[in-house]
Amino acid sequence: MKDDVLLGYGVPAEWLDDVRLVTEDTLLALSDHLPAEAAEALLELATGGKPHLRQSVVGMKALDHPDAQRRFRVMGTIEELQRAFDYPWEKWAIFLHPEQRELVERSYNGPARVSGSAGTGKTIVAIHRAAHLARMNPNARVLLTTFSDPLANALEARLRQLISSEPRLAEQIVVHSLNTIGLQLYKAHLGQASVAGRDLIIELLKEASKSAGAHKFGLHFLVTEWEHVVDAWQLHTWESYRDVARLGRKTRLAEPQRRLLWSISEQVRAALKSRNMITYAGIFNTLAAAIVESGKPPFDFAVVDEAQDISISQLRFLAALGGDRANALFFAGDLGQRIFQQSFSWKALGVDVRGRSRTLRVNYRTSHQIRMQADRLLAPKVTDVDNNIEDRSDTVSVFNGPPPVIRIVNSEAEEIETVSHWLFEQVTAGLLPHELGLFVRSEAQLDRATAAAKKAAMPFKVLDERVEAASGHISISTMHLAKGLEFRAVAVMACDDEIIPLQERIETVGDDADLQEVYDTERHLLYVACTRARDHLLVTSVQPASEFLDDLRKD
Repeated sequence: MKDDVLLGYGVPAEWLDDVRLVTEDTLLALSDHLPAEAAEALLELATGGKPHLRQSVVGMKALDHPDAQRRFRVMGTIEELQRAFDYPWEKWAIFLHPEQRELVERSYNGPARVSGSAGTGKTIVAIHRAAHLARMNPNARVLLTTFSDPLANALEARLRQLISSEPRLAEQIVVHSLNTIGLQLYKAHLGQASVAGRDLIIELLKEASKSAGAHKFGLHFLVTEWEHVVDAWQLHTWESYRDVARLGRKTRLAEPQRRLLWSISEQVRAALKSRNMITYAGIFNTLAAAIVESGKPPFDFAVVDEAQDISISQLRFLAALGGDRANALFFAGDLGQRIFQQSFSWKALGVDVRGRSRTLRVNYRTSHQIRMQADRLLAPKVTDVDNNIEDRSDTVSVFNGPPPVIRIVNSEAEEIETVSHWLFEQVTAGLLPHELGLFVRSEAQLDRATAAAKKAAMPFKVLDERVEAASGHISISTMHLAKGLEFRAVAVMACDDEIIPLQERIETVGDDADLQEVYDTERHLLYVACTRARDHLLVTSVQPASEFLDDLRKD
């Protein structure tokens, strides 16, 4: 490669010869000695990408250059400098890279989406986007939202850090989960809502199934048909159910079978109506219709984090909220972290991000070694129903760390001993307890994690839905609560066969599509848990181990 190209990537002249001699084995060691922009460029070349040539500083103030902006924050006044000194470290954790800033400040002529693998800063971009919209539109109301209350709480905490010196923005930006904001809007404009929970729906389906007579459909199939088709799409007539495209449902249904299933669904709908109850899908469908009819959306802009896990009805509501208005809808998410929702067409619901979709490529949170190994759980490219492609093959991490450790042992006692010793090693090396996280697949395995912390004689906290860590305590939680968290070191325990993927889910599979969905989301769960780690990752299992560990370990 020519000197001017390497110099354009930020490689210092004295390192040109070393760079030309680099091999796959020596690249990471060399990158530690290069400027960050040069190291990123070489890592990107090694993974098949094409880095951008660095801009010339001729005619440009040095601190206006993008590579300077990644390292420096220019303070305009003494007061601003004093505030900077007073900021906690967490404040600096929401600093934007210049490439991220360009996405935050860009004007879009319709719905836009930013994607990227875990650790590339999607959430930070979403938070800054909300603040930017409020700052540029002083009279506007901005909704910053996501699919769960714990994640919404985390968004609100980070937003407070970002806008602490701009209290006016806090009056413009509303931060709630989608379900919470849906309930609030429904109550304000349509009256109190009594929401039917999943347990009630299952009981109603059981009763309706019995009254329908003999048939071949099991309860799990009936539940998923209700959740993924009838309720999700808010089908209210036989004709709409007969004609709907059952996306992702591979069980073929003849018309008599569909009629029987519709009769069961009709009984459930009638039972809910008699109880004056509604589902969340019904709430969002009703809100969407009301917004379209009134022409007065309650928010001028909506920014949605973890967008891969929003539901059909929630997206329908957001489509009504934003329509095709410029800058009205901004989504951040990663298809590789989808763990709650089935795939569906955004375009069919009026949200078309084609041409306005960008992928973040630089990972700032997770070491190269952890990211590379975790990525083996997923395909290099993930495609959604609308053929939007998320390509993680050219993602690069900006720092190195020790390789992840995978331990497959013979008993739970041996696993507990292994993890407790690892915890002790991390603290001995200088990490604080609250910089450590322990994750398991579900609540049934929490005892194994707490036993490891107890054996290491370290204080711990089992996180609940509020996901509030405690200073001086190891955080222990299920993988489902791992989203939005990050730690210096993470241990993922109990990755046993029949635990991940969870055998209970496999046994209730209704058709081939359901089985694939189970495997995909279980892989995503393990990926999410592993990528919460910044520097150190331990994955443990009792024999026989999860089949996913074979993929995690493969070269």
